[in-house]
Amino acid sequence: MALPDLKQTATDARLATLSMPVGGVWASEARKAALARVQSMGLPARRDEYWKYTDPARLTAAVAQPAALFDPQEAPVFGDVDRLKVVFVDGVFDAEKSDTLAMDHVEIERLAEVGSHDIHWAKDVYGVLEERGQTPVHRPLAALNTAFATDGIVVRVTGKAPKPISLVYLHTDEASDAILHHVVKVESGAELTLLENGPAAARFNKCMEVEIADGGTLHHVRAQGRDHERQAATHMFARLGAASVFKSFTLTVNGVLTRNEVVVELTGDEGIAHVAGACMGDGDFLHDDTVFITHDALNCESRQVFKKVLRNGATGVFQGKILVKQGAQKTDGYQISQSLLLDDDSQFLAKPELEIYADDVACSHGSTSGAIDEEGLFYLRSRGVPEAEATDLMVIAFLAEAIQEIEDEDLGAEIFDRISNWLSRRR
Repeated sequence: MALPDLKQTATDARLATLSMPVGGVWASEARKAALARVQSMGLPARRDEYWKYTDPARLTAAVAQPAALFDPQEAPVFGDVDRLKVVFVDGVFDAEKSDTLAMDHVEIERLAEVGSHDIHWAKDVYGVLEERGQTPVHRPLAALNTAFATDGIVVRVTGKAPKPISLVYLHTDEASDAILHHVVKVESGAELTLLENGPAAARFNKCMEVEIADGGTLHHVRAQGRDHERQAATHMFARLGAASVFKSFTLTVNGVLTRNEVVVELTGDEGIAHVAGACMGDGDFLHDDTVFITHDALNCESRQVFKKVLRNGATGVFQGKILVKQGAQKTDGYQISQSLLLDDDSQFLAKPELEIYADDVACSHGSTSGAIDEEGLFYLRSRGVPEAEATDLMVIAFLAEAIQEIEDEDLGAEIFDRISNWLSRRR
């Protein structure tokens, strides 16, 4: 079926600015197939069901809008963590700023290099999970990424990694338009912690595909960059085997437009998938979390925990779905999305969904939006806490449920500290 004229025009204009990387057989085939998906679906438009709350025009425009550079005047997130750093500057790998890509039980390679090989294990993951994630909801920006990503890392974990891999994204060019694609394969019984931080570019399109074998574990903690004018569309596609664990947490502060999509398939019995996020928006700010978790095995657990603090006209969006397929008995699915509106100008738009085809499940969802609890605020003020500090304490308490999804207590403590510092600067 032909695309509507406006969607066809926008898609053609965007594709005309991009060149597909030259690569080996497997990479070329994956990219061509992804390009065909983009051409068939067309880039997203406001009339699309899953984009009705978020205008994708800045993410699909032929040329990225410039984004002013921002100096947070604070140490980088995770700076004190013992980690292996992989640094990208405006979407390009920087070997001088990065550590040596070597660690026990972990193989780390650049997509730009492995994509030139005719044979590589990434063939079974790259573009494969993204394509699976296009059903039942089209995600054309992810397909665009698969087709045109020029860099990223390819990671294979064979045991317990001795320290986290830290992806650091630096933004130095006000007009940068970066497309990065990462592939992570966690073998049976292996374990990895993956960190991400930084603004990356004026406009950032990132895709990460994660394959977790039986008994494998991946912990993912992300702090999105502070450059306020940046625009970002990120995608995570995860497929979990039996008794595997996937836990992801994202902190977002600032950013004029951010869309984070997470698509998870629980395909093995007794798998666990937790996806959480905390965001704080001030002024010209739109933050969209769109999550789709599919239960397709026995006795699996999923949690979606999202908290947003909004003020001065900021907008928060949450679209979350739990799909329980026929035969996925003993499913335990939990979803909560809440916003704290610090003024009358901000808004929170939520679309929680459950679709269940099994009869022995425990699934729930809830969504609330409200102001600061006046009784709690009065309690703190009556005990000598100034109003501004009391408000900050209430905000931190509100966000706590999401932050507590971080498995590593030290990483969780750092996220709490970052939030406290951000709040204190805006009193």
